[in-house]
Amino acid sequence: MDFKKFSMLIAGRTILAMITLVFLVLCITADGYHAASIILTALLGIQLYTLIQFVSRTNAELTRFFSAARYADFSQRFDLSKLGAGFDELGDAFGDILSQLQKARNEQEQGLRYVKAVVEHVPVPLLSVNEKYQLTLWNNSARRLFGTHAVININDLAQFNSDFPARLLSLKPGERSLLTIAIDGQQQQLSIAATQVTVDGKIEQLISLQDIHSELASAQLDAWQDLVRVLTHEIMNSITPVASLAKTTVDLVDDIKPKVSPQCQDDLNDISEAVQTVARRSDGLMQFVSSYRKLTRLPAPNKQTICVKDLLTNMALLAEQNWQDSNIALKISVLPDTLTLFADREMIEQVLLNLLQNAQHAVNKVQSATITVSAFINIRGNVVIEVQDNGTGIPDDIADKIFIPFFTTKRDGSGVGLALTRQIMLAHQGHINVKSEKNQGSSFSLTF
Repeated sequence: MDFKKFSMLIAGRTILAMITLVFLVLCITADGYHAASIILTALLGIQLYTLIQFVSRTNAELTRFFSAARYADFSQRFDLSKLGAGFDELGDAFGDILSQLQKARNEQEQGLRYVKAVVEHVPVPLLSVNEKYQLTLWNNSARRLFGTHAVININDLAQFNSDFPARLLSLKPGERSLLTIAIDGQQQQLSIAATQVTVDGKIEQLISLQDIHSELASAQLDAWQDLVRVLTHEIMNSITPVASLAKTTVDLVDDIKPKVSPQCQDDLNDISEAVQTVARRSDGLMQFVSSYRKLTRLPAPNKQTICVKDLLTNMALLAEQNWQDSNIALKISVLPDTLTLFADREMIEQVLLNLLQNAQHAVNKVQSATITVSAFINIRGNVVIEVQDNGTGIPDDIADKIFIPFFTTKRDGSGVGLALTRQIMLAHQGHINVKSEKNQGSSFSLTF
């Protein structure tokens, strides 16, 4: 822009005003020039007014430009050609600057929207803690994790685990920590990581909460499967010849009995009983090992849509036939009646059969024994099937062991049932939880 013209216009108007002022002073000091003094005074006033107007219009346009830039009002247009030569270029410059600011702002907003969309869709819950210990949930995963629970202050996290707030506050940037929490009756194992960010000069702690329950369960299951596979292979290789030889020996003793003297009959009978005991124990051990092969040979689920009410009704009829000699009250509840489940029907029937058998065992010595099987949709939208009894409950010292292969509290148990149940639920991307109180009963929840 030719700013020299603008400067010359200002200088010219100022010089003319000064010349007028000089003549006005001369006329005032001289006698007989009253009319000239009045005219010069009016002329000086007009000159000063036009000079001020000329400068004010420029300042007004500058103020309008800076206001538009400050408040992001990109609708403003600047036509400064009326101000004189060279101002049309200033107007174009103002317009170009606002266009560049608008472009930069749009790019910034697009970047922020992209980052926000990425954060919202990250499967790991993200939250932050400020200096006042206030929490901000940054994505859908974090909001889904806590559900309908109010989480505003860090102390609100104590409702899920009493150590939760202290664990977050003690976590240093770059460190990781593992914590088990319970939300809406579901246990979740979290891997917690933290870093520090500075926002407006204030330090905040950005925290990620990754649920690794499924990963840990799968890794644990793989380890148990490897162990069971090795053990069954070694045991079967060792016990099969023993069982075969024991049966052969029994047959040989039976063949010899008629051919020996009566004095030897008692000794042969003792030998026969001993060998038969070995044969029975060998068969029992082989059946035990065969039962554990289910854990290593579970097929992929053949999922289909199942009417939950029909499923539970059929399981109730089967259970009642097996419980004819007992006084167990079995109750079924399905809400809503049209509730459906996408799963492998045979596998889920096996799971329910295992849980019902365990419930029956738990209420054997209880008066007014009651087993309740209910199905519903929890507040997170998951289908839940719950098997509840009013039996003796599960002692705290074994509650964490009941899903481990080989572990059983029954004299004739194999420790397969609940381990297989857990494996089936993992195959359905679900999980099984247990809640129990001594002499109050137990509740097993299948969450799909």
